[in-house]
Amino acid sequence: MDGISLIAGLGNPGPGYAHTRHNAGCWFLDCLQRRQTLAFRSESRFRGDLAEILIGGRKLRLLRPATWMNLSGGSVSAVTRYFDIDPGQVLVVHDDLDLLPGTARIKRAGGHGGHNGLRSIFSELGSQDFVRLRLGIGHPGNPDDVTDYVLRTPSSSDRDAIVEAIERAVDLFDSIAAGDWEKVMNQLHSSPSETED
Repeated sequence: MDGISLIAGLGNPGPGYAHTRHNAGCWFLDCLQRRQTLAFRSESRFRGDLAEILIGGRKLRLLRPATWMNLSGGSVSAVTRYFDIDPGQVLVVHDDLDLLPGTARIKRAGGHGGHNGLRSIFSELGSQDFVRLRLGIGHPGNPDDVTDYVLRTPSSSDRDAIVEAIERAVDLFDSIAAGDWEKVMNQLHSSPSETED
């Protein structure tokens, strides 16, 4: 089974967005950075910040796009083209309205579910065959409220739940890097959550 060669954590740039629900993918990288002592560097050619780590004898790259969420695909595709990374070896970490806070789910391929970051990656990669780590942020209830909702800071209880889910996912980093999805799913999906879409 092919392992993962690139992990991209999605969000919007700048301190004004750092603590918003839409930046949950970046929170994952922040947590990983604390655990692994990663050194991110700004790379203009990739329109983002890139770090590298050796795991299991393989080089894994971690990307934090510096673009707006709806332009994330340009950053992700620049890295995959430069390093000749197949879409199936890419893991995209993103917030997910369809899952409750505290839920983390692995999903391979499928639709974008209205997520603008995924929509951009579909367009730029020309493929839907990458793996997603979906971090639940809950739904405001009214579709008209979604934009404001994802760009706001969650309540302390929701944030704690989201962070706890991220911590559980980072605990499985070695298995994620190896592409051992059965093990990862068994661990992550064993907690109560919304049903899969």
